[in-house]
Amino acid sequence: MKFKALGAFAGLALLAACSNTPTASTGNTGGTGTEASTGGTEQDLANVGDRVFYDLAKSNLSSDADATLGKQASWLAKYPSVNVLVAGNADERGTETYNLALGNSRADAARDYLVAQGVAASRVSTISYGKDKPIAPGHDEASWQQNRNAITSVVGFNPQGN
Repeated sequence: MKFKALGAFAGLALLAACSNTPTASTGNTGGTGTEASTGGTEQDLANVGDRVFYDLAKSNLSSDADATLGKQASWLAKYPSVNVLVAGNADERGTETYNLALGNSRADAARDYLVAQGVAASRVSTISYGKDKPIAPGHDEASWQQNRNAITSVVGFNPQGN
């Protein structure tokens, strides 16, 4: 008899545990928590497309980059409280000074596109890492192509949405 009561109690406890809904987390420091339930997270941005790529020694945007940045601009319009950082990067070839300047030009080109699409300039900051933060570790053309980029990431939320 005691086993039946204990089994019934355990079954009820299991059902109660299954009915609890876990709370979402933004995964972003500085977030208000409301973005997780409505979107606007780093993962949301990655799903839209968070990076664009450049040709060797260039900072002009390709048609693929235009398409990706257009999606980012639409995403940012949907989440007006999100602020982003555009990080410009270069491959390992060239001097540190040259690559920092090139990364800066790439970040600026991406930012300028977003602003031209109606994103408030105050919501988009830029930085250049030059060749210091490669995403592909190799020392060949395939790796260098991946490292010539501008990556957009969520850096904070502005509850006022401006």
